[in-house]
Amino acid sequence: MARGSTRPTSRDVARAAGVSQAAVSLVLGDKWRGRVSETTAERVRQAARDLGYRPNLAARNLRLGHTRTVLLVVPALTTEFFAGVYTGAARVAADHGFGVVLYPSPEGVGPARDPFASAQAALDGVIASSMAADALTAIRGDQLPLVMLDSDPAGSLGAATVNLDITDGVRQVTEHLLGLGHRRFLHLAADIPSWTFQVRARELATRLADAPGASLRTTRAPISIEGALAAAEAALRAPGPGPTAVVCDDDKLAAGAYKALRRLGLRVPDDVSVTGLDDLALATALDPELTTVRLDAELFGERGMHALLAVLEGRTPDAGDIPVQLVVRGSTAPPGAS
Repeated sequence: MARGSTRPTSRDVARAAGVSQAAVSLVLGDKWRGRVSETTAERVRQAARDLGYRPNLAARNLRLGHTRTVLLVVPALTTEFFAGVYTGAARVAADHGFGVVLYPSPEGVGPARDPFASAQAALDGVIASSMAADALTAIRGDQLPLVMLDSDPAGSLGAATVNLDITDGVRQVTEHLLGLGHRRFLHLAADIPSWTFQVRARELATRLADAPGASLRTTRAPISIEGALAAAEAALRAPGPGPTAVVCDDDKLAAGAYKALRRLGLRVPDDVSVTGLDDLALATALDPELTTVRLDAELFGERGMHALLAVLEGRTPDAGDIPVQLVVRGSTAPPGAS
């Protein structure tokens, strides 16, 4: 080869060994036995070594329909939670020779542009949050091997679902607040029509319905601090006895609730207790620090990737929801005299 030329090709190997390109493919693909002689095979291998030839695995994988690439479809990256999901998924993927492409759905909802000329041709599988289901459908990711996160197992688009035990998280929050003596609750709910948020609302209502003297009001808010501030302030100004506890679907919503309470001259937790759900870094940045439910985002991503690997290999993924844990901090206390 001339100095300064591009990387050697199979044609160069064939020319150096005095054989056809087909013979080079057979030898380097270890399919030569019974089709070319041992002497010829060794001559091809030696030519490849001399030239420093390496097969183009990417092109080979595309021909075979396997790129060892997985797409992770998540809502817009507005919290660190999905960064943790990606970290966990990518760690397991790397251990198995896969790469993970992160695809955030614009604004978390609505149609999305196909990130590839053809997702089906460029991907081996997809892991997707149910919060980004619209984007998933728009890029035809639901036609590939698919694992859904935070999705109703009974109605999932995917071959498998992986869930956090959100029901138990809400149970832990409710039992904690009821144990402190709270009976008047405000649910600051995410205004996203997603299964995971439906589970939170249903479990909270069910638990409080069984608690003597308990009452529950619900107000919805976008998952943003300013949106939560506006929604919580409006709910807290409503006529009638105010809540002694605000249960929030997300730590960002809890931060908005803090601001609303302070704007109204109410103290956390002296006048009103507040809980979140996620245990983001924000939870310990608030003052007082937030009582919330810790969700292990990296483990969630790991389990999602393990489930997809099982689907790709024709195995049954591990069953069972991922445990979650209530972390009690300074934002909850027994109700005051209000």
